[in-house]
Amino acid sequence: MKTFFFRYKLHHLLFWTLYGYIWWIFYDGDAVGNLRAITTTPMALKFSAYLAGQMFAVCFNLYVLIPRFLEKNKLATYTVLLLATVFITTALVVFVAYYGTAYISGKTLHQMWGDDFRYFRQFWGTTFPSVVAAVTLGMSIKLTKNWIQAKQRQQALEKEKLETELTFLKNQFNPHFLFNTINSIFFLIHKNPDKASDSLAKFSELLRYQLYECNDRQIPLRNEVAYIENFVGLEKLRQNDNVSVSLDVNQPPPGPLGIAPFVLMTFVENAFKHVSKHAERDNWIRIRLDLNQRHLDFSIANSASGEPASEAVHYSGIGLKNVRRRLDLIYPGQYDLDIQNGQDSFDVRLRLQLMET
Repeated sequence: MKTFFFRYKLHHLLFWTLYGYIWWIFYDGDAVGNLRAITTTPMALKFSAYLAGQMFAVCFNLYVLIPRFLEKNKLATYTVLLLATVFITTALVVFVAYYGTAYISGKTLHQMWGDDFRYFRQFWGTTFPSVVAAVTLGMSIKLTKNWIQAKQRQQALEKEKLETELTFLKNQFNPHFLFNTINSIFFLIHKNPDKASDSLAKFSELLRYQLYECNDRQIPLRNEVAYIENFVGLEKLRQNDNVSVSLDVNQPPPGPLGIAPFVLMTFVENAFKHVSKHAERDNWIRIRLDLNQRHLDFSIANSASGEPASEAVHYSGIGLKNVRRRLDLIYPGQYDLDIQNGQDSFDVRLRLQLMET
């Protein structure tokens, strides 16, 4: 309570001075006459009394009553104290503005303000409404400011929560992918040592991409496509001859367009993980990427074994869960994901509206 007066700054004083002057204009309707009047000693005292009383009531309400009572849900106590503040302030303003002015001028009340001057008429007719209006205006400004600040804090917290969740989801995906890739290289070393060096070279490119090129929420689309091409090339080295893989990029990705890292890659990795293993017939994976201005149409399909309990059917793998969640977070209302599980194939189609990096 000792410091609430010091929170006022010069612009606050200017604001309430202008408010008091406008109130006088509203009451008398004479802007020039009121301005000339408040420069004289008696009227300057009257104006200062109104100004000081209104500022006191507003300041006491904002920095004492609201923090100590209203914000602590003591509504009854707050209401009583606020009404008491308004009434006491009004009484003091009337006394100083009219009795004090008459005393300084060496006149009686009736000589100074006319024979029809009455204390309670002045109390209820002019002063009380002006104090109530000032307190209401000050409280409205304060509550509006608090609401805006609370909204900004809420948005900042939601953004921080979103960034944390996205980072967690991406970090969760990376070890999953690396684990599968290392298994692929291990398999290739035992199957065909002559191709092991090629697979390790491609794997180093994948690691470099993950460590240095995909730390942002948006990366160039061409980088994601290059990453997919390296991954497909690595997988081709270890697949059996009866697994055919096709990758068709219809249009080279333009430079400024970006995409969230690993969104497309999740479906590619999932297709290789769950492609059928038929010995008597072909197994296949078909990947296609079409770009029309900012609209990306990505489709991928793989032959399936037709087992209804497979992980791909129920989407219980880490990758597919994460990519759905990431799409909801990063592209709300800007994507269409269609996953179809047929008897002999598993098809995914993603339509995505891209943004510039």
